Amino acid sequence: MMAFLVEEKLALPPPVLERRRSQSPLNLRPKSPGADDATIVTVKGFFYEEIDEQRAVGPMAAYCFMTGFLNAVCFSGIFAWCASQTGNTIQLSIALGRLLDDEPDLAFRIADRLALTSLLSFVAGGFIGRLGKRVGYSTRIWMACGTLIQTLFTMAATIAIWKSKALSYGPMTSGPVWTTPLAFLGYGFMSASMGLQGVMAKRFNTQFSTSVVLTSIWCELISEPELFHLRRWVVERDHKLLTIGFMLLGGFAGRCLIDEIGSVFTLAIATGLRLIISGWWLMIPKKIERKFDGEEDEPFSK
Repeated sequence: MMAFLVEEKLALPPPVLERRRSQSPLNLRPKSPGADDATIVTVKGFFYEEIDEQRAVGPMAAYCFMTGFLNAVCFSGIFAWCASQTGNTIQLSIALGRLLDDEPDLAFRIADRLALTSLLSFVAGGFIGRLGKRVGYSTRIWMACGTLIQTLFTMAATIAIWKSKALSYGPMTSGPVWTTPLAFLGYGFMSASMGLQGVMAKRFNTQFSTSVVLTSIWCELISEPELFHLRRWVVERDHKLLTIGFMLLGGFAGRCLIDEIGSVFTLAIATGLRLIISGWWLMIPKKIERKFDGEEDEPFSK
């Protein structure tokens, strides 16, 4: 009997020893398999959040600054605007009208070619802005990436103008000095960046919705009912004033820089500014649904 018990004890498997985990900080809490997925979901949710329009005054004002800045560069060289397409459209209509003269003028002048280049490029850039519908026009990822595309357009314009060796100023007596194919290409990239900016600003739905033209802003400002209520903040009026002010500031800064460093380096600075605005969109807080208490709204209903 004793021999049987001894034999059975010897036949038992060895005891299982539990290995203690290392007490290093990296192994205190084992990483769960879904941690990476959760991180990806959190980052994706951050980029797809809608931006609060009321707290995006800074980058929208910077948009207006860029309009004046780039317009100063192209107007100094060709006496035309890359952002305002009213003049380019009328320029083309006048060119068509010359065909009906008693002696039709069939010449496709340099000013007509510049107007057509700007208009087509502006429209092409605007169509790129329609891509924001896929992710949401007010999402953080679209405002940042859309502005980054504007940055790439501006950088391409810088390289094209640099390679064209075009002058920064056009004498009033001789007309435009951006006459080479590379100069036309640079002007087209500038117009495309303005078209994309204009559509993005319009779809963002703020008082800065017309960040590329001022005619409608001046009309809306003059007709503003609370124009002379100077003792309090009026969003509709004051944002229009900011639009005008920052466009003027951008044009002034662009003209001063051209005089000091030339159009190529001024466009390089514009590229850097657009890149900063692109990153700026990532810091704008998300939209918060504002709920009103019924008791607080009661005085307004009476």
